[in-house]
This record gives sequence, C-alpha cells and structure tokens, in this order.
Amino acid sequence: MNYRERITIEPGKCGGKPCIRGMRVTVYDILEYLASGMTSAEILADFPYLTAEDIQACLAYAADREKHQIAIAA
Repeated sequence: MNYRERITIEPGKCGGKPCIRGMRVTVYDILEYLASGMTSAEILADFPYLTAEDIQACLAYAADREKHQIAIAA
C-alpha cells in the first residue's frame, strides 16, 4: 500500500496533521476509531466518503512512522 497517494499534509488544514485525501479527516481520527474498537465497516458506514483503501493507508502511514521513530534513551 502506497499511503503517500492518500495521506496529505497541508499546513493550513487541521493544524498540519496528516489527513485523508485533503479532507478534514485526520489519520489520528481513524486510528483512534480503530483503537476504540470500531471496525472498518463501522467507520465506512459513518463516513461514506471514505474507502477501505483510506483506512489501510492510515494503518500503513502509522506503521511507517513507527518504523522510522528514533528511540531516545533516558
């Protein structure tokens, strides 16, 4: 999954947070819904303008960000 085609970052939108396809739905919003127990189907029902690929892109973005996170020893 190439999330770079779906995840956008615009300084003037949502405080510069990563969003889905330029909309005002952030990656964080989707990840929070999934973490709270919502299924992809429930998210898609609540946000019919999103696609399953958008949700996958959020997961891929989070995985890539975690992969590149630098651990700082205390």
